[in-house]
Amino acid sequence: MFRVYRLEVTADEDAARQTASLAGLAVVLFLLVVGVFLVQRLSHAAAREDCLLAGGCRTLLVVSGGQSFPVE
Repeated sequence: MFRVYRLEVTADEDAARQTASLAGLAVVLFLLVVGVFLVQRLSHAAAREDCLLAGGCRTLLVVSGGQSFPVE
């Protein structure tokens, strides 16, 4: 009926828990970065596709340093 909890935590258990927590944080950060990258790429692809489906863009894209700037 009553549960007994250990209040002692060994150094090995504490180190293992900290390692697992840091690994989980690294995975979450990696997935976040990949997600942001994919959203950006898909957004640019969707804009380009919308432009092509509308009969072509009337703007010329000037590429400088990896970024596009529309020029009319």
